[in-house]
Amino acid sequence: MTGLTSSARFKQSGRLFPQPGMGGPIPWVIAILITLVVIAAAGGLALKNLANSARSALSASVTVQIIEADPSARAERAQAAAAALTSQPLVTSVRVVPESELVALLEPWLGASAASEDVPIPALIDVELNAAASPEEIANLQAALDRAVPDTKIDAQSSWLGPVYRAIEALQWLAMALIALVAFATAGAVWLAARSAFANHRETVEIIHLLGGTDDQITRVFQRTVAVEASFGALLGVILGVIIVWLLGQRFAALDSGMIGGAGLGWGDWMVIAAIPLIGVVVAILTARVTISLALRAML
Repeated sequence: MTGLTSSARFKQSGRLFPQPGMGGPIPWVIAILITLVVIAAAGGLALKNLANSARSALSASVTVQIIEADPSARAERAQAAAAALTSQPLVTSVRVVPESELVALLEPWLGASAASEDVPIPALIDVELNAAASPEEIANLQAALDRAVPDTKIDAQSSWLGPVYRAIEALQWLAMALIALVAFATAGAVWLAARSAFANHRETVEIIHLLGGTDDQITRVFQRTVAVEASFGALLGVILGVIIVWLLGQRFAALDSGMIGGAGLGWGDWMVIAAIPLIGVVVAILTARVTISLALRAML
């Protein structure tokens, strides 16, 4: 034994340190936390895609509303407004919404009264633009309409969805806050587990010091144990998270809504999700290293 170097003696005595195993709390705590992060990240990315899809679909369209009690006069004004809009360079297509469609939309709210002449239904014109219109361009379209058909109103569809966009943005920030909290929880769980393991093997650490082991060597042993356990937990967590996200995606896809369809995850989003377990393992390793280094320094 006297002919052994300090490094060889450390490797032999290092077997007394905690070895990687799945019976401790770290793998399972990290698996649960990574699952939560994957779900939160997927939700945030889906909301981002939903908002972007809605903006791109609605920013280049407006709706013209014509309020007129007389049905025949309302139809004439709608045709005149459509003709005036067609001549505008910003407009690509104009469609006067049939009254039957408007009645079908209002029936769930007004019942049979929707088809009654006692309830005047405004004429609506869907207008597609060749690009997202600025407020000045919307004002120019309104001016052209006023010259051809007075008392018409243009509604930029993206403007009345402003509260929806802000709500989606708030949910995205909530998802990011949840991810940050879970990251702190992961670091805290590893910190507690590493300190507990170090306290349980404090006497062994003192013996290793006497045998010539350095603080860096001791730290690497604990760090390696945490790395193996964290890797198992992160892999299990990302698998569970992806399964849950896929199941939720199937449920939302069953709604068959065009707006929901814009919330699908792309390859770039899945790459972000795939990076989550790697980041989790790195956080666990760095936390373990700092925790053991501070504990060793306190022994001196």
